[in-house]
Amino acid sequence: MIKSFDFYFDFISPYSFLAHKEIRRIEKKNSIKINYKPILLGGLHNLHDIKAPAFIPAKAKHMIRDCKLIAEKKKIKFKFNSYFPIRSLNLMRGVLVAEEDNYKSYYIDSMFDAIWQDGLNLNDENIIQKILKNLNINPKTFLLRSASSSIKDSLKKRTSEAYKIGIFGAPSFVANNKIFWGQDRIEFALDEANK
Repeated sequence: MIKSFDFYFDFISPYSFLAHKEIRRIEKKNSIKINYKPILLGGLHNLHDIKAPAFIPAKAKHMIRDCKLIAEKKKIKFKFNSYFPIRSLNLMRGVLVAEEDNYKSYYIDSMFDAIWQDGLNLNDENIIQKILKNLNINPKTFLLRSASSSIKDSLKKRTSEAYKIGIFGAPSFVANNKIFWGQDRIEFALDEANK
């Protein structure tokens, strides 16, 4: 039987999106659920004193081209978001609200697609509210809960825990206490999970 593993992600990361699409294929093929672990990538980078590739011009240029190559090879519909970087703090807090209400998977799919397939400006709260309405989620209630101290503290705690175990970027996968970094390491994590 295929075993599960952990997937650390942030919506801001296009590589997390590409990994997410691969994970959905793996889940469907193997009838398993991968453990989605939301973190705040900016906070994680700050803890490690790392500058994100998106803010280093030469790396940013390569990243856009690289993501398009991967998407094309994997047959994933992908559009580099022209509003990048998207402020993901509230979106990632939203994952925790969705987790409490048992629509985490649906929420994650919708937000990833809105950013990296539809190219929507999720820096605009009105657009976020429209997406939530389309998901039959009350935007006002959802956003109030996202701003609660318990949700804020939970995301900080999860990011801090990721840092403490040695995670420094997204996407990252953990199987049998071993960390695999990068969307191209999914198969390694899957192999490790099944040892």
